[in-house]
Amino acid sequence: MESMPNTRSVLRVGFVTLTIGLVLIGFLGAVLRPEENMPFEKLYGDWPTVFMATGIFLFFVFFLTRPRRPKDWRSAGLTTAFFISLFTEMFGVPFTIYILAPLLGVEPRIFGMYESHLWAYFLSRTGIMTLQAGVYLVMVVSTGLISSGFILLALGWKQVYRGDGELVTGGLYSKLRHPQYLGLILIIVGFLIMWPTLLTVLLAPFLIGRYIFLAIEEDRELEEKFGENFRRYKEAVPRFIPSLTYRA
Repeated sequence: MESMPNTRSVLRVGFVTLTIGLVLIGFLGAVLRPEENMPFEKLYGDWPTVFMATGIFLFFVFFLTRPRRPKDWRSAGLTTAFFISLFTEMFGVPFTIYILAPLLGVEPRIFGMYESHLWAYFLSRTGIMTLQAGVYLVMVVSTGLISSGFILLALGWKQVYRGDGELVTGGLYSKLRHPQYLGLILIIVGFLIMWPTLLTVLLAPFLIGRYIFLAIEEDRELEEKFGENFRRYKEAVPRFIPSLTYRA
């Protein structure tokens, strides 16, 4: 990403990264409680948690991406819709479960915390693995993706912040050109695995496509600004798949 103005201390990056880690640990610990499969009545209707989780995650995403242009704000709007719909169904009203339960021939109230991890529920329903094993599998994969996404966001933010308007090609940017967009994509995919809902499944392709479009647009803008330097960098470093050979 193109660098942002140097208006705050770079030391805050460490604080932000640590805070993200603590929030993720606390949030994921609340979602997965191995000793208790929280029943339907206790899991849903928790609106304070809906507002808190939505606010926290949107704060970090907006803080680390800093939308500035109209097209950035359009993507931010889709991101906001995704997280609002996700946490509304995760802790508030499970619209997807109300729709799917009759189709599956079960009552919505059988979907406690474990069953509401729909991928785990479907794995157990097909007999591939137990429900609890499915929940652990879903949580390990989704937590890894979400954590990796936030790490990419934070590290990418740190480098463009310190770049102060110059072309950033070292560190993480020597491996891929758009770590922050890749981080956002990993976060979206991670949440789709953790807690899929009909609306987030519909929104995700548009959101991911939007990030890819913004990365392409940003390449064009950087090529106009930095000319041959960026063209050489672009030829050597892939957009999203990390390179193991380039050195700045």
